Amino acid sequence: MDTLFAPPGERWQPVSPRLCQLRRVVLTFWTGLLGLAGAAAAGLLLGWGYAAAVLAVAAAVFGWGWWVVGRNWRSWGYAERGDDLLVTHGVLFRTLVVVPYGRMQFVDVTAGPAERKFGIAKVQLHTATPATDAEIPGLPPEEAERLRDRLAALGEARAAGL
Repeated sequence: MDTLFAPPGERWQPVSPRLCQLRRVVLTFWTGLLGLAGAAAAGLLLGWGYAAAVLAVAAAVFGWGWWVVGRNWRSWGYAERGDDLLVTHGVLFRTLVVVPYGRMQFVDVTAGPAERKFGIAKVQLHTATPATDAEIPGLPPEEAERLRDRLAALGEARAAGL
């Protein structure tokens, strides 16, 4: 994980590599589908030379997307501290969200069909202020459940002390 923007000295946890695999499968599906459909349409309407150009563009988009997905996946990380949770992500625009345990209202764990197939889940943190809401995608379900339970318990303990 790239911790250039993240505070040093923290024990940063990366997200699962299965998130990268899932996103690359989605990329492959959509660039393949749209590239072939575009090439067929261009070939039938304009000529097969244009179909080859459409396929070349689709291949370039696919290669660029493959690289971007890998960079984005490596940018995700989180660190649990005594009073708050840090979540960082982003490649071009780096984001660091600090979520105080006492401000958490509830924690969701979600996994759609594709996420379940790849064995990952997303933890969504909801706070009193939408600006401090955060999400951590690509966690193994066991880790997502552990984090949800820990954060909920810490949130209750901190809120009770207010």
